Amino acid sequence: MTGTTGRRERKKAQTRKALADAAMRLFTERGFDDVGVRDVAEAADVAVTTLFKHFPSKEALVFDEDEGKEAALVAAVRDRSPGQSVLRALRDHLAHTLVGTGQGSPEFAALTKLVESTPALQEHLDRMWLRHEKALLAALTEATGVPEGDVRTAALARFVMASPSLARGHDDPQKALHEVFDLLEDGWENAAS
Repeated sequence: MTGTTGRRERKKAQTRKALADAAMRLFTERGFDDVGVRDVAEAADVAVTTLFKHFPSKEALVFDEDEGKEAALVAAVRDRSPGQSVLRALRDHLAHTLVGTGQGSPEFAALTKLVESTPALQEHLDRMWLRHEKALLAALTEATGVPEGDVRTAALARFVMASPSLARGHDDPQKALHEVFDLLEDGWENAAS
């Protein structure tokens, strides 16, 4: 039975990868808006219903919706070094995982170009990422010891979650991300003077 389960899981993973690879190839060749899910399914040699078993939407074909991202975000707060501020831990985590991952590789460049040129993909990416805000808020509340429902902690979680999207469009996303976190850490009065 375990051999069958292993084979079945491998087959699912292969199908998912074939779909994602076909989608990226077609989207970068023809543009996201000019490719339909039927085109992707045909290129991967599967039925459209099979495509939707692996990906809930056309936009999802572009992104790996790894639930590990939420766990890593929470771990950045909970497992930070002694004496390291919550903001510094989050900034370092985001700089490494969201803004810096894969920069310089042709795959990353193609994905970035595709997302930046497609409003539907930008919106999907932001929606995907923002769904982790509640988990971050809970981790911040626990780490800081503030009462649940504190509006300042909720605002901080919201701003942290928005920071990658704010940094993404700049020539130097790392620098932009650091500037956002400097503002969060130092406050507007210090930044505006």
